[in-house]
Amino acid sequence: MFVGDILGRRALYTPDDLAVVDAGKDPHRSFTYSEMNSRANRLANWLRDGAGIRKGDRVAILAHDGVEHLDTFFACGKLGAIHVPLNWRLHWREQLTLIDDTEPTVLIFSDEFKEAAQKLSDANDSLNLLLHIDGDGLPNSRYFEKTLIDSTLRPVTTEDVTEEDIACLIFTGGTSGLPKGAQISHRMIGWNTLNTIIHDLRHGDVTVNTFPLFHTGGLLVYTTPLLILGGTVVLMRRFEPSKLLDLLEQYSATVYAGVPTMYQMMMSAPNWDDIDLSSLRFCTSGGAPLPVTLVEAFREQKDIKFKQGFGMSEFGPGVFALASEDAIRKAGSIGRPNFFVDARVVDEDNQPVERNTVGELVLRGPSLSSGYFNKPDESANAVDEYGWFHTGDLALYDDEDYYFIVDRKKDVYISGGENIYPAEIEQVIYKHPDVEMCAVVGVPDEKWGEVGKAFVVNKANATLNDTNLLEFLQHHLAGYKVPQYIEFVDSLPISGAGKVLKRELFQ
Repeated sequence: MFVGDILGRRALYTPDDLAVVDAGKDPHRSFTYSEMNSRANRLANWLRDGAGIRKGDRVAILAHDGVEHLDTFFACGKLGAIHVPLNWRLHWREQLTLIDDTEPTVLIFSDEFKEAAQKLSDANDSLNLLLHIDGDGLPNSRYFEKTLIDSTLRPVTTEDVTEEDIACLIFTGGTSGLPKGAQISHRMIGWNTLNTIIHDLRHGDVTVNTFPLFHTGGLLVYTTPLLILGGTVVLMRRFEPSKLLDLLEQYSATVYAGVPTMYQMMMSAPNWDDIDLSSLRFCTSGGAPLPVTLVEAFREQKDIKFKQGFGMSEFGPGVFALASEDAIRKAGSIGRPNFFVDARVVDEDNQPVERNTVGELVLRGPSLSSGYFNKPDESANAVDEYGWFHTGDLALYDDEDYYFIVDRKKDVYISGGENIYPAEIEQVIYKHPDVEMCAVVGVPDEKWGEVGKAFVVNKANATLNDTNLLEFLQHHLAGYKVPQYIEFVDSLPISGAGKVLKRELFQ
């Protein structure tokens, strides 16, 4: 079997090559492909024999980035089980929604999320077994490393795993405000890897990953393709600009991917002037438009070239690429479609539009996800009868086939590379008894690209103020979703159809 058993195949070819460095550990822990494969086999044996995990069952993890994330991902691949990485930035009540939807049997957690793990376990009957990565854990949890040591070391294969089976779920938002688990198949991972190798990666490449591994950027942009190719992935626990720069130099990283906010913070780090980044072939930026001034500064100060890209949880995630030589000439473009990606811009009748005409961006190709977990209607609605995935983004393409995102058809804004869905925040605001109406929009921010601003209409005689409302929101939402600005208004602009005219809120 090779589908799903990535490490088994890699350990056959390059067993002694350096695969992973967990730089979040003190001291750093390094693992060859043979060692990573042994860890995955040990965990897979325990999941199967000790936890009863079978093909299609779910295994969840709530932790900052570390080797344990990859242990879980690759062990699930060997079993045909589904890896469910939870967003640690969410409030535990939000995480419970995901647990209730996916019903994992096992939850792996790190010490800083111990309280959330206990609440999730108490609130959901499907979580039968808990593994703690560090600290003392919970009374009913097992220590992750001891579980590996005590488990049987023998190869694990599940012969009936096919390329269409689901490897993991990557949660993405929606206009309804409810998270959806994009089903990432083994087929999608394979084709995305091929696209990534064609456009970006080489044998011997080294990257430092600073994206969270619950995010498509962390798990699927460079980490998994590079491990399939046989390179080295250095994992940071969390993004810290000074530490990142040290790691890029220490491990002679050849490629790095981030969002514009990260690059701005790197230039402000105290060790920026002294750090040697000459090993980098290029950096990749995505998640938001990359300012030309930033491209120029990296080139002038560190002789670093930038590539830019565009991707989605549901497709790719490598979809478009803008070559480094076009970073300034085609500033604002997301580039051209990757090799095995078809792209179109269509009108409201789903017909292709002419060049330089705004329409909806649609995509087709083998790196499309397999719909949304437990959401057949939304899965069906996302893809038309001809197999085109409708992104909800408004775009155009020019005379040289470079694509540009013009606006978002879906009501979403991007803050620090994270999609934030106003409908979800508005639903929480409406739970407050003093609120009559509200609307949330994204507004420009120098550091984060965009941040949230809430416009709120109080009920008659209500005395709700911004301090009270912020406390209320912080109780129900992850911190990064809480709007940075709140403005109380007498009324909201309403269309004839009864919808809030959000564009008028900017005037």
